[in-house]
Amino acid sequence: MDIRVLQYFLAVAREESITKAAERLHMTQPPLSRQLKDLEEELGKQLFIRGSKKVTLTEDGILLRKRAEELVDLMEKTKAEMASSSENISGDIHIGCGETEAISFLAQAAWDLQQKYPLIHYHLYSGDAERVLERLDKGLIDFGLLVGPVDINKYDYMRLPFKDTWGVLMRKDSPLAEKEKITAEDLWDKPLILSHQTSINSEMFSWLKTDLSKLNIAATYDLIYNASLFVKKGFGYVIALDRLINTTGDSTLCFRPLSPALEAGLCIVWKKHQVFSRASNAFLKQLQKELEAFEQ
Repeated sequence: MDIRVLQYFLAVAREESITKAAERLHMTQPPLSRQLKDLEEELGKQLFIRGSKKVTLTEDGILLRKRAEELVDLMEKTKAEMASSSENISGDIHIGCGETEAISFLAQAAWDLQQKYPLIHYHLYSGDAERVLERLDKGLIDFGLLVGPVDINKYDYMRLPFKDTWGVLMRKDSPLAEKEKITAEDLWDKPLILSHQTSINSEMFSWLKTDLSKLNIAATYDLIYNASLFVKKGFGYVIALDRLINTTGDSTLCFRPLSPALEAGLCIVWKKHQVFSRASNAFLKQLQKELEAFEQ
């Protein structure tokens, strides 16, 4: 399977038209159609449903699109790494991270490194630990910033010397806003908005002291900002980490920590025996330098 043919396949999948894809690729339609037919024969699968106005992907085509995008991304990433020289380090660093204020630690390291190597570029991917580790395992990102209890035994890692605090984000006029801290019992009869990561967090499960099926989970979310807009409308209470949403000044929201306190550890991980690009290696050294300075 040629990477060039996968790029052709992706162009057709995006344009939903062989004619438009051929124009985008600066080639004629017949050879493009032939390449796609050969790809289907090689795989023994029909990838497209060819209609009168557009082509759509079959289930096998959808699966190939996901894998092809990963392969092409990895190829482009490798090409960029090989192009970097030791004298003038450049290239791309890909980082997956959960929502946490600790991203500022990475931002500081990136800023300090940029003063020396301004041609390094950073790409951030948001997601829970499962999604971050999936991209890390596939080589699509260089580092992952993980929040909470995660099995990291098969990775090299750097634990950060600070933690995030779990609590409840709510409207300032909510009944629970009068309390300084929130207990599990306070939430048992309230409409809750949980992150997908929270729903599989064993520590949070233990803290709640009840089965999730017995709770009123009104909504789930990936991004805390989106969830906060639901809270502003009085939709429910978000169990979230502190310092992600502004609750100061004229904000209509407030944050109350959990009681007993529940904290989330933080660590930066990368694949064991990883062969880093010059840019990623420089970034790792900068992270270690920042950590040493923080601990002094």
